[in-house]
Amino acid sequence: MTPLLLAFAGLLLLAVLLSNLANRTMLSTAALFLVGGFVLGDGVTGVLSLSPGDSLVAGLAELALFAVLFADGMHAGWKDLRSAWRLPGRALGWGLPLTLGVTALLAYYVAGLGVVESLLVAAILTPTDPVFAAALVGNDRVPPRLRHLLNVESGVNDGLILPFVVLFLAIAKGSDDLHLGELGSELALGLVIGVAVPWAAIMLERTRLFAISPKYEPLNAVAIGLLVLGLGKATHGNLFLAAFAAGITVATIGDQHSKAFSEFGELVAELLKLAALLVFGALISPAFLGEVSVSGWVFAVLALVLARPVALWVSFLRSGLSAREQGAAMWFGPKGFASVVYGLLVLESGIPAADEIFHLVAVTIVLSILAHSSTDVVVARGFDDEHEVPAWYGKARTLVRRPGPAPQPTPDENSQ
Repeated sequence: MTPLLLAFAGLLLLAVLLSNLANRTMLSTAALFLVGGFVLGDGVTGVLSLSPGDSLVAGLAELALFAVLFADGMHAGWKDLRSAWRLPGRALGWGLPLTLGVTALLAYYVAGLGVVESLLVAAILTPTDPVFAAALVGNDRVPPRLRHLLNVESGVNDGLILPFVVLFLAIAKGSDDLHLGELGSELALGLVIGVAVPWAAIMLERTRLFAISPKYEPLNAVAIGLLVLGLGKATHGNLFLAAFAAGITVATIGDQHSKAFSEFGELVAELLKLAALLVFGALISPAFLGEVSVSGWVFAVLALVLARPVALWVSFLRSGLSAREQGAAMWFGPKGFASVVYGLLVLESGIPAADEIFHLVAVTIVLSILAHSSTDVVVARGFDDEHEVPAWYGKARTLVRRPGPAPQPTPDENSQ
């Protein structure tokens, strides 16, 4: 535990000190923790000795995904979705199932997995994570509708894909372990807890008996999240669905609580994400990567450069997006933290193909983190009219925009 704490603290301090540079260059905070875990793991220096079956790995992954889904749900309130639903609706309604389908075909024909296992791998790799495209979604010069599209899609698809991961995993375990009634009960109970707890808490706060001081306002959502987590564990409801439903409920009926929690909650979720990436990196070693077959590496590459681009190209036909916007959306579907945890869940499940699936998932995530987090600055600058090229490009120079007012988004862009 002490080596892990020291490693995390040291990398976190380094990430903070380099954060300004990371915002301007190809340096990625997420990649720093992933590579740091790889170097400190058993396969290289042996500073961190971890295995997928360790309780620390499972507990951290579970807690981190709960926090991420809870925070993601806060971006998916019905009010926000109604105000600009068309483009995210295309990405989720058409892009998500098409990405799953294309990835499943690649897993079946390229990686040689069975039908159910191919669907399971596809479900695990379908969610996206904007943290590896931070320079794009955080750049004010990138069209607002594109940033909104990527944020909403990545915030919602983690939760939407969860039932499919659970279902395909249950089927992969075999007929003896397939209890659809029990599975449905866990999902339903998680949904009920996720809706009922925040609704009751917010309704109580609105009575004359209670009032929250501004100092404690951010902790209200924290208390709701912890209560949902505790009840989910006590009743064996699905924790992840409960977290996502709770976030949506808070954002829908308690908008002020969502806003108060936003900065603090995202910071907590980010810390847990980085810790989990450190652990994930420590589970990967040169020997681990060497166990992946050539077909596995080919699958990982195609899953990134073919599956999502094809799916979103179909989804955004006649959508009004420019070619540059479509290209950015098609490329930036990084496989992020949810995929890491879903992969660990499969590894712990003990299904016959668990090890092979985890290897495929792991190499795809590693390639995604390295590829997407190192190209977000470059792609984002394609939308800039004025920027300074840093020294690592080889020749420093400044591109100056003609004087004039900053372009304002059109009403149509805001409505999309």
